[in-house]
Amino acid sequence: MIKISPSLLAADFTKLGQEVDSIKSADLLHFDVMDGIFVPNISFGLPVLRAVRGVTKLPLDVHLMITKPINYVERFCEFGADMVTIHVEADEPENIRSALLKVKALGKKAGLSVKPATPIRAVEPYAELLDNILVMAVEPGFGGQSFIMGAVDKIAEAAEIAARLGRACDIEVDGGVNPETGRLCANAGATALVAGSDVFRAADRRARIELLRGLK
Repeated sequence: MIKISPSLLAADFTKLGQEVDSIKSADLLHFDVMDGIFVPNISFGLPVLRAVRGVTKLPLDVHLMITKPINYVERFCEFGADMVTIHVEADEPENIRSALLKVKALGKKAGLSVKPATPIRAVEPYAELLDNILVMAVEPGFGGQSFIMGAVDKIAEAAEIAARLGRACDIEVDGGVNPETGRLCANAGATALVAGSDVFRAADRRARIELLRGLK
């Protein structure tokens, strides 16, 4: 079964607790953090993470779209993240490695993401540290974008990298996910799908999650 991680970015923030409760049948809750520098948008941060942690038992899948994530990963872990995924493009290689090691040292899962223009092989130097490889199927920074078809080949490449690790490592896809694109991702080797608008705009969110989870 595919793991489904609804993106909080698509929720109605005037009733955040209710929105989080409405997707409690999901496997994870995706939490997008944007700093206005690494990506051209600003979302939310530590206080919102702490609030969400207090109202859900879902594992919190924190995606840091920020520069110098090494300066922040510890605090995101302390505020409730169960997995922290950073971007390979966000810092120098030695700092990316150090940030991943910090996450692992705190007993959390560590992930690495690539933008659409970045080859997936960029994650290979860090592969032994990874619990998650996140393939961006849109340009990071905004929700509601269309799926970039070139992501499908990158998903397959990421799955090959994960297979060589000889241990569990999810291949997660973020951006433009719906039943049609989700099926393409699943067939290419994805094991987790981030779905924002497709879940939060659904009339029956539980049914939508089940539909996405069962894609083949």
